[in-house]
Amino acid sequence: MTSSIKLGISSCLLGEHVRYDGGHKHDHYITDTLGAYFSFVPVCPEVGCGMPIPREAMRLEGDPEHPRLMTGKSRIDKTEQMLAYCHSKVIELEGEDLCGFIFKKDSPSSGLFRVKVYNNGAAVKNGRGLFAAAMAQHFPLLPMEEEGRLNDPAIRENFIERVFSYRRWKDFLADAPNLGKLVEFHTAQKLLMMAHSPQIYRELGVVVAHASGRKLSDLLKQYEELFMKGLAMQATVRKNTNVLQHIMGYFKRRLSHDEKQELLEVINQYHQHLLPLVVPLTLLKHYVKKYDQQYLKGQIYLSPHPSQLMLRNHV
Repeated sequence: MTSSIKLGISSCLLGEHVRYDGGHKHDHYITDTLGAYFSFVPVCPEVGCGMPIPREAMRLEGDPEHPRLMTGKSRIDKTEQMLAYCHSKVIELEGEDLCGFIFKKDSPSSGLFRVKVYNNGAAVKNGRGLFAAAMAQHFPLLPMEEEGRLNDPAIRENFIERVFSYRRWKDFLADAPNLGKLVEFHTAQKLLMMAHSPQIYRELGVVVAHASGRKLSDLLKQYEELFMKGLAMQATVRKNTNVLQHIMGYFKRRLSHDEKQELLEVINQYHQHLLPLVVPLTLLKHYVKKYDQQYLKGQIYLSPHPSQLMLRNHV
């Protein structure tokens, strides 16, 4: 299954010697850990648009909304060369069925957030690399992140969860979708979406409830936009705690007094940031299996990604 999950990635993060100085920025977490679950589509916009290795360093200058890509010493404007490449590359990438993209931070071509833009000699960190900007515009729902931010456990968990969710959605679309199947998909995502955005979960419910008579393609487009928007909102301890208590409600009458007290205590310790999410979830999954709770067995929230990635093991 996982081999079908493709991530676009800045080539240098895979160890390719494509940087301006002939070096690389090999990220071993990406290749060694994520590489077991994803296949990568490497992109280096600077080499791709015809620049040599090594090459003169470049930077963004001018208006942060429409910056120019300038070489540092020779002062050659490379903007149009890069934009022409970006235009053709994003169209080419439509055929790759990407489920996410990991960009190289701070890069004038590939930085996604807070890239330096120089104006009259002063740098302001409010820009975006030209290729990253083109990708974000062309694929507005595609999960995107920078390799540096993946060191943050909450950001890493959110990004990878969105990648797996986008793959599930794409698989749903590829399997002759209809209204009945959408209701099934929506039901399975309920607790996952509640952990990210209860508000958007309610909005998705309204979309599904009023689907009759609507053109299917319009319905699916609206659902997809809301679905990915909701997942982009980080699941928090407070929202997860509400979901854990919600799950407990399905079998609390079947638990013994001691079992109930233990479960409540574990959920409370998670809520107080004393335990990682994996601990109450492991206990809950035990009861889901013990009491054969069919509805909960179908909930993606209990296993939204491989446990080996240990995304829910942080406090």
